[in-house]
Amino acid sequence: MSEVKVPFTPKDLEEAEDLDFTEEREHWNSYKLSDGSILKVKLVLQGVKRLQKWNPDGTPIYVINSTNVVRVVNVPKNLRAKPKTQTFSPV
Repeated sequence: MSEVKVPFTPKDLEEAEDLDFTEEREHWNSYKLSDGSILKVKLVLQGVKRLQKWNPDGTPIYVINSTNVVRVVNVPKNLRAKPKTQTFSPV
C-alpha cells in the first residue's frame, strides 16, 4: 500500500472543526528491550480537529494533539542507579 500525503496549511488548521471525543480504550503497547527492560507506551489523545480536506479515498483528514505516556518496568538490577536524595523541601 502506498502512502498518499495531503499537505495542509496553518489556514487549514484555523478553518478546521474542533471535535469532542470520549475515551473508548487507551491501550498500552509493550516492548521488550535488548537490555531486558520492558518499555510501555500509551498515546493519550488531548484534542482533535477535522480539516476541510479529504484523502483520495474520500475519508476526512483529522489532525490530533496527543501525549505519549512512557513507563519502564522490569528493569534489571544491574541497570538501576542508587536513588537520589531529595534536594528540596515540600511546602
